[in-house]
This record gives sequence, C-alpha cells and structure tokens, in this order.
Amino acid sequence: MVQKSKAPPAVPGQPKRRGRPRAYEPDVALGKALDLFRTQGFAATSLDDLSEATGMNRPSLYGAFGDKRELYIKSYQRYREDARASMVAIFREEMPLRQRLERIFASALNIYLSGETGPRGCFTVVTAASEAVSDPDIRAMVLDGLSELDKAFANCFRRAKEKGELPETADPAVLAQLASATVHSIAIRSRARVSRKELEAIVKGAIDVMVGAGAKT
Repeated sequence: MVQKSKAPPAVPGQPKRRGRPRAYEPDVALGKALDLFRTQGFAATSLDDLSEATGMNRPSLYGAFGDKRELYIKSYQRYREDARASMVAIFREEMPLRQRLERIFASALNIYLSGETGPRGCFTVVTAASEAVSDPDIRAMVLDGLSELDKAFANCFRRAKEKGELPETADPAVLAQLASATVHSIAIRSRARVSRKELEAIVKGAIDVMVGAGAKT
C-alpha cells in the first residue's frame, strides 16, 4: 500500500495559506475592459470579447466586476478618474489664461488621439452619451461629467477676469460652455481620424475667440 504524503507541519507564527491566489490583477483587467469599451462601445462588446481582452473567464468576470453593465460603468468611472488626474494640475496652477487653455486642449488631444489601433476619442462623447439615452445611471454620470468640466473652465475664466486678462463684459459661464463645446468637438473629430494638425488649428481658433485678440496674455 502506498502511503499518502502528509502535509508539512505548520510553523508557529507563520500565516496560514488561504487557497490559490488570484490569477489576475483587477486593476489591469479593468484597464483592458476600459480600452475595449472605449474602442467598440457597449453594445458591440460581447462577454467573449471581454474575456479574451482581460484573460478572465465569464465566472471570474462576474465575480470580480458583476455583469457587463456594471463592468461598463466601472470602466467609465476609471476613465473619468484618469482624465481628471491628467488635467487637475493644469487647472490649478497659476499661469496666463491662453497658456492654460493651450495646455488643457493639448492634454485632451493626447487622450483622444491615443490607441493602439487608432484614435479612440472621448469615452463620454463617443460611447457613454449613446448609453445615456436609455440608462438613467449612465445619464447621471454623463451629466455630472459635463457639469464638472463646465465648472472647471468657468473657474479658469473667472480667475482670468479678476486678474484683468478678460474684459469686464466677459461672461465666465458662457466662455466655459464654449470651451467645453470645443473639447467635445475635437473628441468627435479625433475619433473620425481628423489629423492632429487640423485639430490644433480648431483649438487655436477657439482660444483666439475665448481670450480675445486684444486681451492680455
């Protein structure tokens, strides 16, 4: 008779092993899902696509992130957090208005023109806005994102007006909406593979209008 080998005795003070470790990193997997949703959108992305991209089978996906909709929402939240982190310093640092706007739009273009297979544009404008039509939770997230951008720009123009960079007649709220509209426009055009040179020309024209040809810089 072959005797079964016994497990080695536990070493006092050594922590117990708790089964097999996870074969995936949640943060990396979420990043892969984000890339896929951002490129293909919600409807065109299947669970099989997500499994292949993340290296996780369906049960693992469900266990880690919930269903496809929950994973989409978590991906959108991650996108917003990353985009916010890339621009927060530009909005907060002290610098002339024109320089601030140039840096904000350049950062936005870097985000929108990124992608291994081509420019992916903006998650909010390209894919989340479509889902917002029928999903109230996603709609609330989209509206919150739009409002957040408007407020950030309005604060920039308000500070510039206080420093004399804009005339007394300038309306920070209106200028903020124009700046946000420019962001959305270059997001859509970048997705359509308009060249960076053309997008930068649009940005320059918009900044000239917002700052004013005779304004101090």
